[in-house]
Amino acid sequence: MRIERIGTVRAALGECPVWDAAGNRLWMLDCRSGQLLRIDPDSGETRIWELPPPVGSFALNGQDEIIVALKESFALYRLSDGALRTLGRIDDSHPHLRLNDGAPLPDGSFVAGTMHIHRQEGEPPLGGLYRVDPAGQVARIAQGLGVVNGPVMHPDGRHLHVCDSARRQGYRYRMDTQGGLSAPDIYIDTEALGSAPDGCCFDSEGGLWTALVHAAAIARFDADGKLDRRIDLPVAHPASLCFGGPDLSDIFVTTISDSGRLAAKGPLDGALLRIRGVGAAGAPRGRCRIRP
Repeated sequence: MRIERIGTVRAALGECPVWDAAGNRLWMLDCRSGQLLRIDPDSGETRIWELPPPVGSFALNGQDEIIVALKESFALYRLSDGALRTLGRIDDSHPHLRLNDGAPLPDGSFVAGTMHIHRQEGEPPLGGLYRVDPAGQVARIAQGLGVVNGPVMHPDGRHLHVCDSARRQGYRYRMDTQGGLSAPDIYIDTEALGSAPDGCCFDSEGGLWTALVHAAAIARFDADGKLDRRIDLPVAHPASLCFGGPDLSDIFVTTISDSGRLAAKGPLDGALLRIRGVGAAGAPRGRCRIRP
C-alpha cells in the first residue's frame, strides 16, 4: 500500500471528492473558500471554479453542470459560463446553520444535510436532511441531525447511510421510490475510535469506508457495522474520501488545514491524497439528472 500527494492543492476545508470516470479526473471542494476543483490525478493539473462560500457539497449533473448545496440553498451551476440558478431553500435560517455533505441518489436526485453548530446543551438542531428531486423540487426528508456527513447510498440501491458527526454515529435508512425514509437504525458508532465519522463511500462488497476526522485515519466497517480495517494517514484531519482510478481501486482523501473549528499545519494538511494498493474496489457512483 502506498500513500501519495496529488498536485499542489492545499485546501482549508477539503471535502466532497467525486471521481469522474468519463474524464478520468477527480473533483473536490474547498468549502470555506467556495472553490470547486477539477484535478488530473496523474499530472496534478488543476482547474478552479469560484462559487459563493461557504459551499457544503455538490454532484455532477449532466455534462456541463453541477448541483451545489450553498449555505441555505440548492442551485444549478453551469461550468461553461458560471450561470447560477437557485432551485430552492431549506426551511430554517440561522448564523450557525448551513448545508453540508451531499450525494446523488440512484433516481438522479440529490440528497444533502445540514450542520447546526454551537448549540446549547439540549438545544435541538435546525435543518435536517433534504432531497432535490429530478424536477428540481426541494423537500426535507429527515430531521434531528446535528452535523450531517457522508450521505451515501448502499450498492443495493435501497438503503441510505447518513452520519451525524455530532453524535459520532452513522444511521441506515430504508428509502422508498419517492425518496421517503424509514426510521433509522444505528449502523456504526465511532466514539471508541476517538473521532466523529465524516465523509463516506462504499466498496463493491458493501463495506462502508469513512474518514475519522479527529483520529488521522480512515476506517472500513463490514456489512454488520463492525470495524474491520483502519488505515492511518500522515495528516491530522482527513475529511472525506472516494474510490477512483480506472478500476476504482484507489482511494482519494481530502483533508483539512483550517476548517474554522479544526486546524493543522503539517506538510500534508489540506492536501489531496491517493492511497494505492488497498485491496478493495469502489462501488460506482452515479450522476444527478436534475432538469427543472
